[in-house]
Amino acid sequence: MPPFHPTAREILLLTVLLASLLFFSTRFPGNSGSVTDILKTLPYVVEEELDTTPLTLETQYTLQALNRPLSWGAGQVPETKIVAHVPGWTIFDRLYALNGTLYVVSDKPEDVPERHFMISSAAMIGNSPEEVAARMPTDKDMRVISTAGAQELFGSEAERLDGVSWLANDPKQFITHYYHWSAELFFGFWRTYSSLDPTIPPSGETSLPAPRRLVFPHIDAANWRDYASMNQWVLRTAFPSISTEFMNDWKERAALARVLVFDRVVLADRAAAMNGEMYLRTQRTAASAFSLPGSVNWWTPIRNNVVGFSTLDENAGAAAVNGVPTVPVITYISRQGWNRRKLRPADHEKLVEELHKLRDTYGYEVNIVEMDQLSRTEQFKLASRTTIMMGVHGNGLTALLWMRPTPRSTVVEFFYPGGFAHDYEYTTRALGMVHYGFWGDRFFTRPDVPPVAYPEGFQGNEIPIDGAAVAQLVRERLTLAEEADD
Repeated sequence: MPPFHPTAREILLLTVLLASLLFFSTRFPGNSGSVTDILKTLPYVVEEELDTTPLTLETQYTLQALNRPLSWGAGQVPETKIVAHVPGWTIFDRLYALNGTLYVVSDKPEDVPERHFMISSAAMIGNSPEEVAARMPTDKDMRVISTAGAQELFGSEAERLDGVSWLANDPKQFITHYYHWSAELFFGFWRTYSSLDPTIPPSGETSLPAPRRLVFPHIDAANWRDYASMNQWVLRTAFPSISTEFMNDWKERAALARVLVFDRVVLADRAAAMNGEMYLRTQRTAASAFSLPGSVNWWTPIRNNVVGFSTLDENAGAAAVNGVPTVPVITYISRQGWNRRKLRPADHEKLVEELHKLRDTYGYEVNIVEMDQLSRTEQFKLASRTTIMMGVHGNGLTALLWMRPTPRSTVVEFFYPGGFAHDYEYTTRALGMVHYGFWGDRFFTRPDVPPVAYPEGFQGNEIPIDGAAVAQLVRERLTLAEEADD
């Protein structure tokens, strides 16, 4: 039989048929893009890992099934990239882990920050020389190795922990406290991570993918929640899809004796942050993160999620323009029902009287509350509407995180005369609001703040306050803001 030779007409028809199949396959209803298109939007995926398999209706919701190991075969182990770093807060791409130890793979170790600025042993934090020394990291905590050393140690591939991870290398010492969780650990995590999107607009929209997991290698699942259940509320409302892993999970991963690699991980370490200059100046571990670039609206995505979860209308009960109440809202967070750090009873009553005078004279909304008597939803609703928040130094002032920063937004904190701590002062300023501290009838604000001090009486129940002086400052703040608005 003679060989078959297609005619020109047959070749043309075949070409048209193939072109038609390609055209219509790209427009199949379930095929809105390829895996490559989606993964290219994620900054932590290296080019050689991209899967070019077409995305179908069956696969677009199961991307984790496509998570193959990071493989280099006989080639060079992909190096770790340090995306951002300040003491205590570091973003890595391709950070490796084996047998519970973290590995930074780099052929330029001189470019890697000193280890004690990135991680610690996670020992409990104390001030004695022995306790400080015990926090210093060892090779068990982290090693910096060359690509050749990694090839010998790791073999030819690593199992991927895909997406963005947050890893908190802290002991439980401070985590089970609402302020230290929300205004330090969570605060610093997000400020560090948000440095990758320094153009977050006032609306809070961000291109950053939500973290996929939060890992605690040194605490168990029973020791991260606070007594008021605020920690889990903040985490679950900020990131509804996030998963959590704890000490036993970390040990189980280590027991696999397989190399793991984080696509992208934000590593937080309280003790490492304490070695930084910003901590020495403020005693706030999150302060170092503010040395990184960032938007003035950096906290807005978190506030929007947490407050938005608490109420569909965060300004219910008050007239508002662009989400800001037109009538100023004054909230005094009282500690008079607690057993320490309280105002003198007569001074408390005088303060309440003066605040009610402001209400009756100028029409301001005034709330006198004890936060532990409110539900979590009520706390977030009230804080989100508050213009001026005040109270004795204490955990209740953590609610300032959910205030909306405006020219009027102010936090007024009462201290025993001679006492001062940066906790709420620094947090207020980090959110773009104004803070005043009070000693009786005297007040102070940045830059004229006193040194940190805890004199006898700081924790006591005889803290003096001049209610009339507080009311006068409140009136001045609101009047000045009105003039600025005009």
